[in-house]
Amino acid sequence: MFTGMDEVDWASMGHAYGPADDVPGLLRSLASADPAERETALDGMYTAVHHQGDVYDSTLACIPFLLELVASPEVQDRGAIVELLTSIGGIDLDDDELDPEDEEFEDAANYAMAAAAVAAGADVFVGLLGDPDAGVRLAAPCALAMLHGDPARVLALLRARLERERDTEVRLALVEAVGRIALRHEPLRAESVSWLTTLLAPDRPPGLRLSALTQLARCAPGLLPDDVASTATALLRATDEAAAGAGPGAGSGAEAAGGDGRPGAPWADDLLRTLHSALGDRVDDRIALLTGQLTSADPDQRTDAVWMCHGLIRAWRGPYDEVVRLVGAQLGDPDPLLHGAAVSLLESLFGLALPAADALAERVRTADGERPADRRALVALARLGDARAVPALARALEQPDLPRDAAFAVPYLGDRAAPLVPVLRRRLGEVALDEQLYDRAAPLLNGLAGVRAAEALPEVLRVLRGAPAWGGEWVTEAALRALTTFGAAALPAVPELRALLGGASSHPSSSVVAAAARALWAATGDAAAVLPVLRELLTADGPDERRAAAAALGAVGRAAADAAPALRDLLTSPERWLRMDAAVALWRVTGEARESLPVLRTAWEENRYGRVEIAECLAEMGPSAGPAAPLLRAELARPRRHNVLDGGSGSHDIEQDERLLTLCRAALRPHA
Repeated sequence: MFTGMDEVDWASMGHAYGPADDVPGLLRSLASADPAERETALDGMYTAVHHQGDVYDSTLACIPFLLELVASPEVQDRGAIVELLTSIGGIDLDDDELDPEDEEFEDAANYAMAAAAVAAGADVFVGLLGDPDAGVRLAAPCALAMLHGDPARVLALLRARLERERDTEVRLALVEAVGRIALRHEPLRAESVSWLTTLLAPDRPPGLRLSALTQLARCAPGLLPDDVASTATALLRATDEAAAGAGPGAGSGAEAAGGDGRPGAPWADDLLRTLHSALGDRVDDRIALLTGQLTSADPDQRTDAVWMCHGLIRAWRGPYDEVVRLVGAQLGDPDPLLHGAAVSLLESLFGLALPAADALAERVRTADGERPADRRALVALARLGDARAVPALARALEQPDLPRDAAFAVPYLGDRAAPLVPVLRRRLGEVALDEQLYDRAAPLLNGLAGVRAAEALPEVLRVLRGAPAWGGEWVTEAALRALTTFGAAALPAVPELRALLGGASSHPSSSVVAAAARALWAATGDAAAVLPVLRELLTADGPDERRAAAAALGAVGRAAADAAPALRDLLTSPERWLRMDAAVALWRVTGEARESLPVLRTAWEENRYGRVEIAECLAEMGPSAGPAAPLLRAELARPRRHNVLDGGSGSHDIEQDERLLTLCRAALRPHA
């Protein structure tokens, strides 16, 4: 073994952490008799030689020796090495990624060479389908489906192996590999799909049938039964029953319980996640499937279902009342992972959490408030505007270490939050006027602004006057937003507002000037005091300054009509956000939709993240927004949320999308 390895100039090669002279030691350790040494070596391969999926020259040099390890029966944990090879050689590239002119061509070329090198030795995986080690047999099907150059031969081998294989998880891996072949090789799709369909027969084990159903959802969704959700749920229940009957000590051929002795097949969750993903925009089917999962006797399965709800509701619109009610029912479960997942979801739903309001209120009533899950339940209840959150919020706001999330939830309660004003004022009056002021004061200022608590003027003024040099602009803006909500009650703050507006000594940022102008207008209604500085800001060089000025002019409204010509000039700005803001402001200062509406309609198509603000403006326009009605109707008919990002999400994404839908309906009302 490892013939020729010492002749390789490893020191001249590299990996993620520098020279690759340590790679021979890692390769030798993969063949060690010591499990800990093998694990450390495998970790080293992933963290250095194949760091985050990258392929280096040292990665390429490893491939022959990794294939040799896989082919050596005396080596243990070969299944993990098969998975490593599958990852190294299994990256698919588009033709344009192999363009020598592309700046990432060298990386792409390494991936292509890795794929070719592993494929050249992929016959070794054929002999692993019947290996005595179940871990090896588990990894081999995927390797063959992704790496072998003769997919027709692989398809025949996988089908034949299924009839001899007794291990349930390996059988599922064989089925999944056939699904991969169907997706990767169009000429073999019909044959693969036909075979998968035969696995749905009633005499097949329920786990195998569920796996086949999942792969059909991925590669032939048109062939799924109409009742796919109820079929999948029934199969899932059958696998649970089979697992419970087998018990945790059952042999490898049984659909057995997990290692902790709980009922439920350990592989079922992976199948269901794949099925959910494959069903895509079939939201009703996914809701029905989740309903079945959330009523399972297995708490692990219910926990997994709650996390699947996260992914579904974050990305897709739908009728979620029953699912949310069932998630709320998990709050009473003693399993901390289950009720922790449930409160995490409900906190992110804002108004959509309403069907779980009673369950949240009960959780808040009986909780001690010390655990993170208790706090999240409180925030979720407050975000519903539910008065039952007020007593617990009052206790939370008294804590020495102010819970920011609880304070930021106060505005959702509206007038119901009035009993919280005294504690918010007291806490704001106690904050030190130092460089930590923003972190401590912003949640309190936000809460007071949400309640329009004008009686807190002395505490707000104290913060405004004492804002430190570092980070002072942030807390100044927060204080100004609070003063704006106080309206005429903020008249005592006029000297400070005028000073900020003029920038006499502090040279505030454009956002501070615009915020001061809005607060001064709200307090005095004196347009002459704010328009000159806003018009000047509207001609500044930076788009941020002009956007801040446009928004402030829109808040002034008709009294700012003299600024209309300058706003019109911005309708053709190369900055798309500025064009949108100028169009909104122009409508608000003139009351004429003729010039603003075409810009807003274009902005709707160009910038989906501006649609909430545009829809709000269209709702204000009433009948004048008629030409935009097709856009609004198309938005309401769209199943996918407007702000979905692949690979990430914001904590307020669902709330923002639901607000968009509400505004679209309001804007369409005059045209119904």
